[in-house]
Amino acid sequence: MRPFMSEKRRVHSWAFSILIIPFGAMSGYVSVAMAFLCTRHKLTVEDGALLIASGMFPHVWKFLWAPVVDTTLTRKRWYLLSVVLCALGITGMSAIPLEREHLHLLQAVIVIANVASTFLGMSVEGLMAHATPPERRGRVGGMFQAGNLGGTGLGGGLGLWIATHVPTEASPQPWISGAALGLIFLAGTAALMFVPEAAADFREGSLPTAMVGVVSELWRMIKTRAGMLCGLLCLLPMNSGTATNVLSQAEVAAKWGATEDTVAMVNGVLNGVVSALGCVVAGEICARLNARKVYALVGLLLAGVAAAMAISPFTQSAFISYSLLYAFVVGMSYTAFTAFVLDVIGKGAAATKYNAFASLSNTPITYMGLVLAWAQTNYGEKWMLFTDAGAGVVGVVLLSVFALLPGKSKASGEPCAVCGYDLVGLPRGGICPECGRGYRAT
Repeated sequence: MRPFMSEKRRVHSWAFSILIIPFGAMSGYVSVAMAFLCTRHKLTVEDGALLIASGMFPHVWKFLWAPVVDTTLTRKRWYLLSVVLCALGITGMSAIPLEREHLHLLQAVIVIANVASTFLGMSVEGLMAHATPPERRGRVGGMFQAGNLGGTGLGGGLGLWIATHVPTEASPQPWISGAALGLIFLAGTAALMFVPEAAADFREGSLPTAMVGVVSELWRMIKTRAGMLCGLLCLLPMNSGTATNVLSQAEVAAKWGATEDTVAMVNGVLNGVVSALGCVVAGEICARLNARKVYALVGLLLAGVAAAMAISPFTQSAFISYSLLYAFVVGMSYTAFTAFVLDVIGKGAAATKYNAFASLSNTPITYMGLVLAWAQTNYGEKWMLFTDAGAGVVGVVLLSVFALLPGKSKASGEPCAVCGYDLVGLPRGGICPECGRGYRAT
C-alpha cells in the first residue's frame, strides 16, 4: 500500500465539515422535513417512521460495498461521482407527492439516494482517516461530525422551510426544496482542494485479490478486544438521538404547541447549529479523555435530558429548550463515537473498517426509531421519552459490564514493525491504530 500524501501537507479539518454536509442533509431532509409533512398530508406517525427507516436501510448494510471504495477509484473521484447522484436523488425525493399511493415509489427513491450518500460518506471517511495524525483525531472527528449534524439541520430546517413557504397554489413546485439543497451539495465540492488525496488501498493485482486484502484487514481488526468493544458500542440502544425524529412530526410537536415554523427552526436549522457545537466541544474533551468513557457519560446525560423533558410541562418553550439541549448532547455522542472508531481502525482499508462500525451504529438508530414511534402511538409522548431514556441507561450498563471483563495480556510497548507506532497498552496481537497493519508482539 503506497503512501498517498506528503507528511508536511497541512490538514484543514474544517474542510471535512463541508464535505460531509450532503451526507447529513440527506438524512435530515427525510427525518425532519418529510417526517413533519407526513401527518400534514394525512399519513401517520408510523408512516413517517417507515420513511426514515427506508433512508437508514442502506446505512445499515453499507459495509458490504465499502471495499469497492477502498480498492478502485481515488477518494476524491468517488466523492465527485456520489455528490452528483446525491443532488439528483434529493431533488427526486422532493418531487414525489407525499400521498399514500406514492409511498412505495418514495421509499424506493429514498433508498437509492441514500445508497449514493453512503459512497459520499465513505470517500470523506477515507480522506479523513489517511490525513489525520493520532493526536488530532478527537478534534478532527469533532469537525467531521459538526458538518454531518450541521448538514442534518440544513437538510431538515431549510428543506422544510422551502417546502412549506415557496410552493403556492398558483405555482406548486415541491421539487424546489430538493433542488436548492442539491445545488448546495455541488458548491461544497470546492472544499476538496483543501484536503490531500487518498489513493485506493491494495491496488496491486486484480480487484478480487484487492477485495480479499481489504476483508483480511477488517477481520484482523474485529478480532481485537478494541474492535469487539467498538462493535458492541455500535449495537447498544444508547445515544441514538431518534427522539428528535418523532418530535419533528407535526402531530407530536403540536402537543407542545410547536408550529411548523418552530419545528423547522428548532429541529432543523438550530438543531444543526447546536449539535455541531456539541461536536466541537466533545472533540476538545476527547483530545484529553478516553473516547469510550466520554461516549458512556454522554449516554447517561442524553437519557437525563429525555427523562427531564418527559416530566416537564408540555409547552412551546419546553419543546424548544429540551430539543436544543438534546441536540447538543447528541452532537457530543457523535464525536465520541468517531474518535473511538478512528483510534481502532488506523489507516489501512479505512472506508471498509469505518463503515463496518458505522453500519452497525445505524442499527439502533433504525430499531429505536421504530420502537419510539410505537411507544408514542400506543402510550403517548411522555412514555416515548421515558423509553428513550431507559434504553440509554441500559446501553451504558451493558457497555460498562463488557469493558470490565478480563481481556488478553498487554504488549510490552515495542513499536509497530511497519510504522514505528508505540504499541504500549495494546493487546499482544491485533491492528496497529496508526498504519492499519496487523502486528504480533512478543
